Amino acid sequence: MKRLLLIFYIFFSALLSAQQKATLFLIGDSTMANKENPDKNPEHGWGQMLPPLMTSALEIQNHAANGRSSKSFRTEGRWDQVMKQLKKGDFVLIQFGHNDQKINDSARFTNPYTQYRANLERYVNETRSKGAIPILLTSIVRRNFNENGVLADTHKEYPLVVRMVANDLKVPFVDLQLLTEQLEISYGPENSAKLHLHYKKGEAAYYPEGKNDDTHLSKLGAESIAKLAVHSLKNLKTGLEEYIK
Repeated sequence: MKRLLLIFYIFFSALLSAQQKATLFLIGDSTMANKENPDKNPEHGWGQMLPPLMTSALEIQNHAANGRSSKSFRTEGRWDQVMKQLKKGDFVLIQFGHNDQKINDSARFTNPYTQYRANLERYVNETRSKGAIPILLTSIVRRNFNENGVLADTHKEYPLVVRMVANDLKVPFVDLQLLTEQLEISYGPENSAKLHLHYKKGEAAYYPEGKNDDTHLSKLGAESIAKLAVHSLKNLKTGLEEYIK
């Protein structure tokens, strides 16, 4: 009988521990998302590269998905999936902007100063309503060097609005726009192609016709950005640093 009670005690203790385990949720677009066939696919999202940088005491759920904006992520029910699980002590990384710019797509476009801002504020407030900690991030830059070797901005007002919301609502903030801008510049106009998806025809089996993509990330680019993000997250002192290796 005592042995049976001990088994039940161990089982329920383990169950309780699992239920209380903190979770890091990622919501955002393709630059953050997990990519299929990671052993063969040259493309990786930077969020995909986080698990090796964090301890096993933290569960990571990457809900970021290709092509999603702050609007479509919610209308498709993806945020509902997070909210159903979100609990006190969890963390949510919020990174939108790339697809909010798509002015010819009513399902995704948001005006930066009105709907985009309102969407970010809603994600923040709803996260906090669950006792979880929201963390806002600006979008990563695109590799967009002009003829003079200057990295030109493509995101316009969207990163500014993220900064405004972070400041006004006192939200922990990671300026991935700045960090990735510095990263691209450090590699230079030509060498920075290594951070993205640039393959000639026949060079990569996954892209038999070749690939020329300055937005999405190679494994090197994703790993580099994940390390930059984690370094900033560690300095925020939100409690997430306890799970960073």
